[in-house]
Amino acid sequence: MQQQPNMLDSLTFLFEKVFLFTNLNLFCTISTDGDKNANYFDWSSFKRGDLLEVPRTLFIHFGIYLGDNKVAHLMPDILPALTNDKRQIQKVVTNKRLLLGVLSKIASIRIDTVEDFAYGSSIIVNHMDNILNKQQLPNEETARRAEKLVGATPYSLLWNNCEHFVTYCRYGQPVSLQTDKFCDVLKMIIRDQRGVMLMAILGIISILYLGLAPSTTLTTVLILFTLWMAS
Repeated sequence: MQQQPNMLDSLTFLFEKVFLFTNLNLFCTISTDGDKNANYFDWSSFKRGDLLEVPRTLFIHFGIYLGDNKVAHLMPDILPALTNDKRQIQKVVTNKRLLLGVLSKIASIRIDTVEDFAYGSSIIVNHMDNILNKQQLPNEETARRAEKLVGATPYSLLWNNCEHFVTYCRYGQPVSLQTDKFCDVLKMIIRDQRGVMLMAILGIISILYLGLAPSTTLTTVLILFTLWMAS
């Protein structure tokens, strides 16, 4: 009987980590102090290869300015899986399309106007240069890297998001500061696909061992779902 509380404690601990993870601003790398020093620019002053950041509903979104009012950015989007109509797909990605793209892990690196990229928000330029201790590539090389990657791409909250895309283009290495800072525990669990399988097996065992009570089943489902999304 002593094993049951221990298993519950372990599941509760992991669930708390998952809950914390899911309530974080996953893509945000701008601290409170950083916001005080961030500069907001009119798009006409952007230079080709600049790294742009904009706040959207649930996250900070990143892109690379290509010149001529165009931005390359990695955007989750469910629509390419539902239609081949390029005119529909090229329309600005709504929050609904974006969320469904995240859940289905479908994304593309696409080119939009600055206005569509900003989605009504202010734009911060090259702020990551001040907080990431990496040498910047020349702006032209940054823009060319972004242009070469345009097209469909797998999506992962932890391993391949819009922040990874822009940091690869501008600094030569994909980095996501927020996920690196807050998700070390979760990343260790899912770094190896065997870890995902192990957690799935443990989840099933916990249901069989503890029964199909709402508390155990819901917790297990949430854990497995989060591991799926982050893998």
